[in-house]
Amino acid sequence: MTRWLPPLVLVVLALLPLGLKDPYLLNALIAGGIFTIGAISLNLLLGYTGQLSLGHIAFFGIGAYASALTALGFDVGLPGGLRIVHEGAHPFFGFLAAIVLSGACGYVVGRLSFRVRGAYFVIVTICFAEVVRLVALNWVELTQGPLALTSIPFMKLGLPGVGELTLRTKVQNYYLMLGVATLAYLAVARLVHSRFGRAMRGLKENEQLAMSVGVDATKTLTIAAAVSAAIAGAAGSLYAHYFRIIDPDVFLFAYTVTMVIMVVSGGKGTLAGPVIGGLIFGTLPVVLRPHMAPEAQWIVYGAVLILILFLMPRGIAPFLDDLFRRWTVRAKAPAAAAKPQLEGQP
Repeated sequence: MTRWLPPLVLVVLALLPLGLKDPYLLNALIAGGIFTIGAISLNLLLGYTGQLSLGHIAFFGIGAYASALTALGFDVGLPGGLRIVHEGAHPFFGFLAAIVLSGACGYVVGRLSFRVRGAYFVIVTICFAEVVRLVALNWVELTQGPLALTSIPFMKLGLPGVGELTLRTKVQNYYLMLGVATLAYLAVARLVHSRFGRAMRGLKENEQLAMSVGVDATKTLTIAAAVSAAIAGAAGSLYAHYFRIIDPDVFLFAYTVTMVIMVVSGGKGTLAGPVIGGLIFGTLPVVLRPHMAPEAQWIVYGAVLILILFLMPRGIAPFLDDLFRRWTVRAKAPAAAAKPQLEGQP
């Protein structure tokens, strides 16, 4: 099932805007898709190394601010009377800056914090996210603090022979999100199926045994954290250029919880899991919003989550995979039973 499910989901998602005329639902898909990219990045740590980062939204927010400030420009003073002036650049360079800066921050945090494990690592990541949020809130000269960065330019792409395309419409931004999500999925798939991916899974299953055969635990986990943070930064860049306004609330802990829910409900340690979980829990609140009160929305949201985890403890993707395998075995059983009888006939 794991072979045909991703292409099938991609085809369905690519065709979806052609029949979806409601801009509200299309907006929900874009927003949910952006956080699904964040869930894909978190799954690289949580699913394949077993390390829970509850400050993962920090890299998402760093990417959003880095991309927005690169596109808008800034003029900030430094100690000693120095000033840094940036006039603003092409939004695509902001996207690249978001990936590089978030990845660098992920590497530094991983290098410092992967000397500890378990609850200590969780605490370090939470503290890091809170520090970054406070910096964004109080460095008003750079981030505008609670007043927010506004009028962030639309994302622009250069097309050979066509010129520059400004992504203003929801459909254009949807396909941009889908393209970045596909690249993130392929990058994670390539990584986890490589020798490096086997090292990550080895550390998750038995760290001492993996280290005894030559796996450098700190180096492996640090690189995984850097790649995970870079993908989260790319998602943050899309968020900034689509909504065109960001404030320190982008670092809310609830967003990290949302990503964790997407990963766990979909199936951590599987490539399809965060995508399935993201499609459900990224769009469910928006779909329910016009039909019921906020309190009822969260009751339904929690009930769906509990039902999934109760019926499918390992997540939706592993459950569907097991279901498909059982169906395949049952389909082959009659043929296998009939084969000896046919061979014995004259």
